[in-house]
Amino acid sequence: MLQAGAETEERPPDDGRTADMLFVPGGTFRMGSDHHYPEEAPSHRVSVDGFWIDRTPVTNRQFKAFVRATGHVTTAQIPPDPKDYPGALPHMIYAGSLVFSPPRQVSGLKDWSQWWTFMKGADWRHPYGPKSNINVLDNHPVVHVSYSDALAYAKWAGKDLPTEAEWEFAARGGLEDQEFAWGDALTPGGQHMANTWQGNFPIENSNDDGYERTSPVTAFPPNGYGVHDMIGNVWEWTSDWWSQKHEADAPKACCIPQNPRGGREDASYDPCQPQVRIPRKVLKGGSHLCAPNYCRRYRPAARHAEPVDTSTSHVGFRCVMRPTGMSEGNG
Repeated sequence: MLQAGAETEERPPDDGRTADMLFVPGGTFRMGSDHHYPEEAPSHRVSVDGFWIDRTPVTNRQFKAFVRATGHVTTAQIPPDPKDYPGALPHMIYAGSLVFSPPRQVSGLKDWSQWWTFMKGADWRHPYGPKSNINVLDNHPVVHVSYSDALAYAKWAGKDLPTEAEWEFAARGGLEDQEFAWGDALTPGGQHMANTWQGNFPIENSNDDGYERTSPVTAFPPNGYGVHDMIGNVWEWTSDWWSQKHEADAPKACCIPQNPRGGREDASYDPCQPQVRIPRKVLKGGSHLCAPNYCRRYRPAARHAEPVDTSTSHVGFRCVMRPTGMSEGNG
């Protein structure tokens, strides 16, 4: 089990901000993994203070209320600045977002452009293109939100975005050294515990879990802390800058990092695209597109880099609140 610290004496504010949040007592845990993708290593011990976390990802209903109150326009609804994309042809610069479009066949799994389309008119209100809508998706997680969109919502709600360590600690639900948020079996007793991909990605999805794309945020059981959808459904933004790997374990128990942060902004750029200077944040949790044959990132330790200006049909977010006096997580 995780080594939990004493629960803070702080009480939720009386203004209702934590009404649909859960308190996660602080503790020390082993973050990351040495058994999967290299960016998850090395596994190392860190400590986090107690905090409140949204019970579910932010839903379309909640985001709609935010937009109605503030008039916020998302990144996907604004044409990109051409100077950020040197070499792009003018006719390729338009407002839109990345939408998963399953192909009939693929030539290997290295070229993700075979199943992702930057679609004009795709945004949070039109998740699969301009002819789609969210009329019956109020309880589904909002998607097509960039980092700045997620942070704007969090600040409007009087909250913040979680650090990677906070997110992973909450996702583990009180379990130590377990593969998933519920134990070591992906489908214990044949039960699907999260919205992931069943079948041969990206061509065939058998939908054994009942969902082809996103699912209602409480469709699957919560973890040990009572938090829903920490695994699968949609990836979630954290406030940490991306780093290629974790720091190693502290040499002494007294030096275990407390409320650690990620890497530096200037080290988060994609080395494969040196001409594009757009920093990247850490995503956590995997999505409904994670499959056994591709992107086995439906685990608490898994992590992924995402440019701050990017939005897609499988990325959302949730918020946290910290006791008064704790440092904020946005960087």
